[in-house]
Amino acid sequence: MRPVWLSSVTPRTLKADALAGLTSATVVLPQAVAFAAIAGLPPQYGFYTAIVTPIVAGLFGSSWVMVSGPTLVISALTSSALAPLAEPFSAQFVAMAMFLTLYVGLLQCAFGALRLGRFVNFISHSVMIGFTAAAALLITVSQLKDALGVAVERGHSIFQQVARLAASFDAINFAAVGIAASTLATLVLFKIFAPKLPAFIIALGVGSLIGVAIDAEALGVKMVGALPSITPALTPPPFSFDYLHQLSEGAFAIALLGLVEAISIGRAFGLKQGRHFDANREIAAQGVSNVVGGLFQCYPASGSFTRSGVNYEAGAATPLSAILSSGFLLAILLVVAPLFGEVPIPAVAGVILYVAYRLIDVRAIRHILATSRTETIITAVTFCAGLFVNLEFAVYGGVIVSLLIFLSRTAKPALSIGAPDQNQAHRPFRNSEVYGLPECPQLAFARLEGPLYFGSVDYLEREFDRLRTTRPHQKRLGVILRGTGDVDLPGAELLISEAKRRRAAGGDLYLIARFPPLVKTLERFHVLDVLGPDNVIDSKGHAIEKIVPQLDPEICRTCPARVFRECFDRPDDKRQKKPEDAIAYT
Repeated sequence: MRPVWLSSVTPRTLKADALAGLTSATVVLPQAVAFAAIAGLPPQYGFYTAIVTPIVAGLFGSSWVMVSGPTLVISALTSSALAPLAEPFSAQFVAMAMFLTLYVGLLQCAFGALRLGRFVNFISHSVMIGFTAAAALLITVSQLKDALGVAVERGHSIFQQVARLAASFDAINFAAVGIAASTLATLVLFKIFAPKLPAFIIALGVGSLIGVAIDAEALGVKMVGALPSITPALTPPPFSFDYLHQLSEGAFAIALLGLVEAISIGRAFGLKQGRHFDANREIAAQGVSNVVGGLFQCYPASGSFTRSGVNYEAGAATPLSAILSSGFLLAILLVVAPLFGEVPIPAVAGVILYVAYRLIDVRAIRHILATSRTETIITAVTFCAGLFVNLEFAVYGGVIVSLLIFLSRTAKPALSIGAPDQNQAHRPFRNSEVYGLPECPQLAFARLEGPLYFGSVDYLEREFDRLRTTRPHQKRLGVILRGTGDVDLPGAELLISEAKRRRAAGGDLYLIARFPPLVKTLERFHVLDVLGPDNVIDSKGHAIEKIVPQLDPEICRTCPARVFRECFDRPDDKRQKKPEDAIAYT
């Protein structure tokens, strides 16, 4: 994949990209520390991820302003996938994280090769809302021990973690609480009163200064510690079939959710800029960035909402801004890396608590609760699965519930009886049962609104049985398939079965289908062989012209309805006059 934006780089765009890249670098500096901690990794791995993945994704991606790197959601998923298998911050945990990154990247590359971009949309907005709320709550509970300065073992459930925290209240380190509270308060105040300033860096600085002032380390407060290295090195992760098996579920969830993040961001900014966004190209780019990241000591990454927004607002003109941000970050780290040894862990916890709080979209949750029962169920199931099972399963659970609800809706397509409205000039077909319109005693027209597939066959079979039972004299039935998408084999077999039943009773079945691919599908499933090509008609008007002459003339002779124009050409004992203003049906 050749970068499509290289020819657009000019001295003007280069200046704009440099400024945007510098701004983005200052934003990710504290984020990388916080997100790495959430993932269960030392801070340098957050820096490696923020340096390597933006370069690769920027070179080969489709978005012109999106910046990839460590994200809160993917960090939480990484921790969730690895924590049951290894102790966070341990050498084994780090090795598994690197392997996981490579695994995620290979899966995403496979998704891109198969051009599965549209399938990412199956993770609905409600699933994401429930998932992020659960992740935020889990992150909050996991950081409370650092904010309180207590040593608590990781629990197997959120209840166990809360119980262990409650049991450790008598061991609270008030110096740690003060640092965490000061950091959090500083961050909140700057976000409210000076949102354009680098609040995260300032807040970490305030927490660190307080730690130095009170000699926090002597009071038992843990520090981040000196960084062993700030430059990512080519270090392929160890391969293990055990890792391959143990991390499959987590890798798939991270790959899927990472692509949802990246595609959502890319589309949003593509619309803002009026640029085409290629989802499949972005999927491949995200995959390659994670494959390369896995080889250079990175943990799984995706598009970052925060950094992309900052990049856009700072005036980024091309993806070169994301690449330059990596260079600026590395340059900044060369200067400030020694200072990270003086950053207290509670200060980092204060920053993470704020980020977790901001992750919960209260407005969206209220909107869902107030407007949609089904979306509320999807959100609640995803939230509970993430909270009480694990975050990876929450993604699958939310998608499964979404699909089940969708299938339950499509399993009951509307089958409404229609008749011409003689009070309207164009005699449009309307629902005869709703509008109380007269019907032909021998012929009924039913409009199918929805798919005719295996999931709806049982319901439609019952509906056809009901029509035959409640309308025994309307032995001829025209089924309008214009509102129907594709038809599968069970759906075709249902039409064939209904045609045979009506013919056995002296009637017939007609299909009104104009869409050529739909007609070809019916032909492929041998529906036309059974019904005959004359029974598959392209419009209601042509169907009426063809069917009415086949009706029983003796019944027509005494019929008071005369609902079709063609009825006035039939035998009529009452000599009803044909209306002169009758127009074709619509």
